Amino acid sequence: MCGICGIIHTDTEKKVVPALVKEMCDVIYHRGPDDDGIYTRANVGIGMRRLSIIDLVTGKQPISNENGDMWIVFNGEIYNHQEIRNELQNRGHCFRTKTDTESIIHAYEEYGDRCMEKLNGMFAFAIWDDRKKRLFLARDRIGIKPLYYFFDRQRFVFGSEIKSILKAGNIPKTIDLQALDHFLTFEYIPAPLSIFKEIRKLPPGHTLTLTDLKNVKIRQYWDLPVENNGVDILEKREELFETLQDAVRIRLMSDVPLGAFLSGGVDSSTVVALMSKVLNQPVKTFSIGFEDQTYNELNYARLIAKKFNTEHHEFIIQANALELADKLLYYLDEPFGDFSIFPTYLVSKIAKDFVTVVLSGDGGDELFAGYDTYIADQLATRYAKIPRWLRNSFIHPIVDSIPPSPKKKGLINRTKRFVEGMKLPEDLH
Repeated sequence: MCGICGIIHTDTEKKVVPALVKEMCDVIYHRGPDDDGIYTRANVGIGMRRLSIIDLVTGKQPISNENGDMWIVFNGEIYNHQEIRNELQNRGHCFRTKTDTESIIHAYEEYGDRCMEKLNGMFAFAIWDDRKKRLFLARDRIGIKPLYYFFDRQRFVFGSEIKSILKAGNIPKTIDLQALDHFLTFEYIPAPLSIFKEIRKLPPGHTLTLTDLKNVKIRQYWDLPVENNGVDILEKREELFETLQDAVRIRLMSDVPLGAFLSGGVDSSTVVALMSKVLNQPVKTFSIGFEDQTYNELNYARLIAKKFNTEHHEFIIQANALELADKLLYYLDEPFGDFSIFPTYLVSKIAKDFVTVVLSGDGGDELFAGYDTYIADQLATRYAKIPRWLRNSFIHPIVDSIPPSPKKKGLINRTKRFVEGMKLPEDLH
């Protein structure tokens, strides 16, 4: 996973103490237990914790360019780094490692801020350009990797987690009421807000530049393209399959063992199916089940594991939720509304005994409208056409009188949630 952090004083006479950067790294040890590294020079300090995935021997960070006047710390993975490396070597750049991190620093050296156009991956990175006395931060297009920052004109502090920023000391912790309102409404806090008013998130698809040690400039380098042309379903279906296959293939770049989480749902099953086409050995798959059969989906996972002949591992979880909640709170810098953090943590802990990297189907429901919410949104338009008097005097009382089912999902519980939602004012549907 890895984690990065750093601090820059606007007063060039104020030196960064290496021990402080080390503390900022140590507090996110869980993000990168394999290695750490720091770079300090006068009023600048950057550091990182590393989970070694590519170039286990020479990939230690921070990494510099040939002249040592540009330094980078990087969290993520650049899937096309070999192509970038070949292009830059043809332009005369010299590489000392095989890591994807070095391809970013040379791309920045060659193309400046336009280096973002070259990168295909998930990332959050920081580059200190000592020639221009300039800090350059960037976050991937969708925002897979987190990046927070604090700036009060005296110092600029950044980190993969808020914990690192707070280690810098004297950071205000005023609750941002707007962020809290968003969390209570949407169950997450969208960028650029964070739960603390003075700490911001760099939005996905954006870069941040600290110039002259005084001015912060945030620039959007990517947005989701919108096509208004007619759609050929058969053509798009084939294009989608090729895109998914390529997305899985490039994510199998690793110098350590890898596997996949398998729930038996469409998204994780698709990932496992495509992995099995690419790998020359059985996919290592990991599933968890529950004693409560209404929550247990192991049967579906077993069907997929058997179909694709995976090296399957499954476990029945008997977790103490309260005890686990106390433990997980340490890793959460902000309020978190997704209960799936519990099974995800548990299956990750189990998978770590077998692999270092895991692919999952996370994001599939969002991208392909797989959640009940999207189905309900389609039904809401039709339901709203039923006369209000009929809904209020007949449908709502009947549905309200039906006791909820003990099952996790099912027609009864889904219907009751839908009707409860439709009772709200239209702007809250």
